[in-house]
Amino acid sequence: MGGQDDIRIGVLGLGHVGLPTALAFSEMGWPVVGADHDGEKVRRIASGESPFYEPGLGEVLRRHLAGGRFRVTDDVGAAVREANVLFICVGTPQHPDGSPDLSQVEAVVRQVARNLNGYKVIVEKSTVPVQTAHWLKVTLRRYRTGNHEFDVASNPEFLREGTALRDCLYPDRIVIGVDSPRAREVLLRIYWPWVERGLPPDRLVVTDLQTAELIKHATNAFLALRISYINLIADLCEATGADVVEVARGMGLDPRIGPHYLQAGLGFGGYCLPKDLRAFIRVAQEHGVDFSLLREVERINQARIERFLTKVRRALWVLKDKTLALWGLAFKPGTDDIREAPSLQVVQRLLQEGAAVRLYDPAAMGNVRRVVPPSDRVYYARDAYDAVEGAHALLLLTEWEEFIRADFAAVKGRMALPIIIDGRNALDPQRLKALGFEYSGMGRG
Repeated sequence: MGGQDDIRIGVLGLGHVGLPTALAFSEMGWPVVGADHDGEKVRRIASGESPFYEPGLGEVLRRHLAGGRFRVTDDVGAAVREANVLFICVGTPQHPDGSPDLSQVEAVVRQVARNLNGYKVIVEKSTVPVQTAHWLKVTLRRYRTGNHEFDVASNPEFLREGTALRDCLYPDRIVIGVDSPRAREVLLRIYWPWVERGLPPDRLVVTDLQTAELIKHATNAFLALRISYINLIADLCEATGADVVEVARGMGLDPRIGPHYLQAGLGFGGYCLPKDLRAFIRVAQEHGVDFSLLREVERINQARIERFLTKVRRALWVLKDKTLALWGLAFKPGTDDIREAPSLQVVQRLLQEGAAVRLYDPAAMGNVRRVVPPSDRVYYARDAYDAVEGAHALLLLTEWEEFIRADFAAVKGRMALPIIIDGRNALDPQRLKALGFEYSGMGRG
């Protein structure tokens, strides 16, 4: 690989990681072919439609499809033959014991091996346990046709759903794990446009394969630890009359700590943090390292739902035959992803106790309908105000901006009882109390 024109990027897997990654490469000037086995997904992308909700993604997708810098195909083998730098972005769901299911990774690597037609760099982008790169090399050697050379690299993603494209374009760091000078040179060339756009060179971290693989899991586990820690502090605040929001603000002003991931509430959900935490615990167990600290992080997080439901019962006493409005169903604002969303557990528990629910989310309604179908006790509202009609309490589960900016005087006028249980500490208690609401947050004294 000598000049700019000889690098051809292939992104294998066009989900929440793969599609933003592919478009970021196109945005930086690289030609990219995206491939996915899901023909329906590929057809939607080819027509300019994102298969999931992610702010800003559709506009960039349509621009690069029209300009020819990004193409999609459901023929993964053809994409492998066309590209010479391949980013693996397939899913790594978990087994019941918490270990990651790497069958999709192995399947796509075997397909890469069967279609090798020259030197290629195969890059782990999916979140995988340490030493996965070793098995990629073994698989490529076992199944390749001919003796074409290859290198394996690790390039973990640090994307947040809701800001995934922005995180790709303006990362706070880029981590590259390699074990050959040739792969190092290729990946540094691919990522050098980010440095030219302002990424400090010391934020382009080049290390070995195992270290790069560990960085992602270690990062997500630490973020989960911070969330569970502040939730423990929230419980102590409730017991002592303190306010966890103010405690977190005081803590966050310490430069050694910072303010991020110190928002007490329902706990963490989504596809990454819970799964990666369990996978990291499993890896440590396999290598004889005591990760009981992280087991406790997971236990604390799982207990948040019951803590929240206890607040609902305290506010309403008996839940049977009560109507509850739920604002927010996605696991976080800015996405339609409901995987391991706390809202799903809350809905199921409320229904088990005989309550009726009126549900609303700006993006995730369609996904939730497939899991919780409409019924005489499950109503999907047209908007936030329709959701609170006749409700005995409003439960805030996802802190979408439109909820924070809602007209709460109008909300109160539609409710049967003016009660709000804020599972994200996103609302202003004093403002709501002044309007006549009974307000309950998480750890707010």
